[in-house]
Amino acid sequence: MDVLTVDGLSVDFVTSEGRTRAVDTVSFSVPENRTVALVGESGSGKTVISQAIMGLLPQKAEITGGRMLFNDMAGGTAVDIAALNRKGEEMRAIRGNRIAIIFQEPMTSLSPLHTIGDQIGEAAELHRSVNAAEARELTREMLRLVRFPDPARALNSYPFELSGGLRQRAMIAMAMICHPALLIADEPTTALDVTIQAEILKLIKDVQSELSMSVLLITHDFGVVANMADEVVVIYHGQIMEKGPADALFANPQHAYLKALLNAVPRIGMEPGERLVPIRPIEPHAEGFLAGGRSNGVAKGAPLVRLEHVSKTFLTRKGGLLGSRAHELLALDDINLTVRRGECLGLVGESGSGKTTTAKAILRAIDIDGGKIHYDTGAGPMDVAGLRGPALLDYRKRVQLIFQDPFSSLNPRMTVNDILLEPLIIHEVGTPAERAERVRELMRLVGLDPRFLRRYPHSFSGGQRQRIGIARALALNPEFILCDEPTSALDVSVQAQILNLLKDLKSELGLTYLFVSHNLAVVDYIADRVAVMCRGRVVEIGETRSVVQEPLHPYTRALLRSVPEPDLDAPLDFAALDEQRASEPSLWPEPFRLTDGTVPVLVEMRPGHFVCAPGASATRPEPAREAIL
Repeated sequence: MDVLTVDGLSVDFVTSEGRTRAVDTVSFSVPENRTVALVGESGSGKTVISQAIMGLLPQKAEITGGRMLFNDMAGGTAVDIAALNRKGEEMRAIRGNRIAIIFQEPMTSLSPLHTIGDQIGEAAELHRSVNAAEARELTREMLRLVRFPDPARALNSYPFELSGGLRQRAMIAMAMICHPALLIADEPTTALDVTIQAEILKLIKDVQSELSMSVLLITHDFGVVANMADEVVVIYHGQIMEKGPADALFANPQHAYLKALLNAVPRIGMEPGERLVPIRPIEPHAEGFLAGGRSNGVAKGAPLVRLEHVSKTFLTRKGGLLGSRAHELLALDDINLTVRRGECLGLVGESGSGKTTTAKAILRAIDIDGGKIHYDTGAGPMDVAGLRGPALLDYRKRVQLIFQDPFSSLNPRMTVNDILLEPLIIHEVGTPAERAERVRELMRLVGLDPRFLRRYPHSFSGGQRQRIGIARALALNPEFILCDEPTSALDVSVQAQILNLLKDLKSELGLTYLFVSHNLAVVDYIADRVAVMCRGRVVEIGETRSVVQEPLHPYTRALLRSVPEPDLDAPLDFAALDEQRASEPSLWPEPFRLTDGTVPVLVEMRPGHFVCAPGASATRPEPAREAIL
């Protein structure tokens, strides 16, 4: 029996510029106790379909055709949701009760002013006819079901006090508290680490099994699809391109669009020289001031950046309004790391492992507490912390950053022309005419039409905005670029486009990258070497192929086990997730175990392959050999 049948659904958006069709005669069904994945790029209509099912379409959107039959097994009758008043009593009885949704970004969908207990309990009070005390007890039980570490304490916690993974668990608990017949999961793991993502996927599977509910999973990640979906529906520009059982679509995709999406997915263990095939490829050709990149006296393969015993502690405060106590958070613990000229060094780990803090320390966006960061401009290593005046300005030109979220890092009140001109004006580069020509060269380099220079960021897609961010980072012709999760918020097709662009720019301009990511498949594709971080420490470092194919540290092995592969023959081992506590250094097996007070040391286990182990004493050791080669 089908819990939901979407038959010929069409949705139009009516604006001052006219009528636009976002969903065009879409038909599919979600069977009882099964998972159907709705797959496609951003703008394909996936979220509009979910909004239509929930009766949450924007005011300017209207359903212009088709039916959405919801067969509520509890009520025993089928209801056409498309015909219901979105704000009517009948729709309110279904929404959040018999059909629930998990949103993509839990921080923006949870109220910051109310506790987790109040927000989850509110759904129970609205739909299950219980009083406040009973709702609180139901909430505690639901938090236990979604594996909150301390359900009783979580009742009084606010969203900002929880990690991303726990916030998503709270969203799942809110959706599940009324035992819905259908759960819509809209990109539920997009912004999460691979380990947290695997836990959330397992959680959805477990709750689905316990409550016998159906799931409509909206995603662009084929690794998630391979591990979760029974059936797949592929959508493009509001129309269904292909649908069928997951095993058939993975084994023998028929439509050219589905084949293109699968070819754009990075996989662990790709052949050397093998490239991703984006749907819309970019071929950069450096010209003018960018041709050949910046000259530097450092030989290719020689150390460009070297971190020696770098440490950083943040002071946080926990407590109530009238009293609080200081709490020290060790973000970087005796980091020894080298980035060689011309290479891409991948930096991977879970959120909070210290990846972005390391990048900010190199950029000198934050001050370090101890250790040294040396940068070689060709005249010998210099201490980054000691740079002042003209020397610091020169360093800012040489080292640039590509941000994780292109939208929030671009000023919405500035045109693209102003955004790209700004660094040239600040550093007094060239005449106005030369600056204008540089800006046009930058646009052409990243595959954008210079005619778009007068547009504002909101008029571009996510991938185009990220290309604008890359162009801004290249404006001063740098030699070293810090890439902070530059593709984590992008579709697989756009991600492939950006990764190929970064690889090509590295080759054409002679760039050096520090590529921060939590996606090991992405790092395996783009990085020459990889450093794995956990709890502020580098726990393993070596050639990418060596680390990925033969990981030595238990934390690295756990990260690799958590990567969802777009392959039905390589499913995630959900059972192993309950057994591993890989991010707890005190629980690592010997000889890797680290306890409070022990100093981490990088030990060369194989040629060029280093692993973290406790030092012989509490005194600071000599730099690991990796840090000085």
